Amino acid sequence: MNSELIIPNKEQLQIAYDSYKPVLTAILFSVEQKLKKNLLLASMPTFKTRIKDFNSYYKKLLRVRPKSLGIQNLPPLTDLLGIRVICAFLEDLKTVEEQISKIFNVIEIERKGADRTFSEFGYESIHFLVEIPEEFKANEDTIPDGLVCEIQVRTILQDAWAEVEHELVYKSEFSPFDLPLRRKLASLNASLSLSDIVFQEIRDYQNKLNKELDCRRESFYDQADSISRGTILEKNSTVDEIERSPTDQASPYIRGTIDDLILEAIHAHNTGNLEKAIEIYTRIIEAKPSPNNIVLSVIYKHRGMAKFAMNSFEQALQDFITSCDYDPTSFRSFYYVGIVYSVLGQNDKALEFFDKSLELNEFQAHVYYRKALANYNDSNYTLALNDLRKGLSLGLDDEDSQRLHKKIMSKLEMNM
Repeated sequence: MNSELIIPNKEQLQIAYDSYKPVLTAILFSVEQKLKKNLLLASMPTFKTRIKDFNSYYKKLLRVRPKSLGIQNLPPLTDLLGIRVICAFLEDLKTVEEQISKIFNVIEIERKGADRTFSEFGYESIHFLVEIPEEFKANEDTIPDGLVCEIQVRTILQDAWAEVEHELVYKSEFSPFDLPLRRKLASLNASLSLSDIVFQEIRDYQNKLNKELDCRRESFYDQADSISRGTILEKNSTVDEIERSPTDQASPYIRGTIDDLILEAIHAHNTGNLEKAIEIYTRIIEAKPSPNNIVLSVIYKHRGMAKFAMNSFEQALQDFITSCDYDPTSFRSFYYVGIVYSVLGQNDKALEFFDKSLELNEFQAHVYYRKALANYNDSNYTLALNDLRKGLSLGLDDEDSQRLHKKIMSKLEMNM
């Protein structure tokens, strides 16, 4: 009977087991590389791999008593090969799950800990059993029968809990039976779970803020470019097409904080309520939010962009200059000062601040375009061409730069 299956002699089994070690190592490495190449996340996860050592393999074999020895007399276990994917945020778990299902042929998905109540402790993890891809099976005869790979997906905190719990409970002969100890473990597990949730809320907040910042920055550059071309920007489609939630729902769990006010102000800016945006920025400045000057530098920079959007260029200029004063390392603030000077037709001052911005960060292709434009407007065509070429070397290749290049070359040819 299968239930009475006799496990092969331990010494003979270890010889067979060790003979497969090289091919198991190669297959595990290939599966890991396939994962690393195809998993696409904003925060790259950490990977841990392991081949079950023989003693653990043998102990589990005695415990589970497999129904088959396999064609190579090496009874298969589903966790012989293991890869752990450790993600930063809860949102990453769903993304990884979707991508693993596309990368591999998934045999089974198990959600460890999903059925526990709030009063129980234990780790949570998503376990996948996946088939070994055909391209990694160099020779079918060298692959243990029924070989699969287990992929575990967890957050950093879930993994930390699992490691500690493994030492305290799973590997220990005596588990904590006393109610006070069990309560402490449950409390720790709840704290880690809550921390994961809070981290995700902060991540959601950052994502929303970055989306608003990108939108606002693009609107600022579009307006500056339209002025340079001598046209009027009638509509910012990027702003209009972004799906927006009501401002009062921007970050409900930290209402009234500086971060929340900044997000509310940027949201107001992006939705065209510039007066409200400026009023909020002014309120933050007058409250003197922090002895850290970088905070004030950021606020002045944001307010300057709102004033620029209202065509209040002189006021915007003062805010950008003040931003530079509070943070002399803010290359974007120096760049924005240069843009305003360009709009005001003061190209010599614009070039001065563009150079200061590039001293802080030389890898700004569009700043070189702005330098080239300022030099072109001052009839310094050779300097303009050199600046534009530097921008092109950094990947700048849009219609404005191509148009400016043609104009510069035309001027240079006329002067030959």
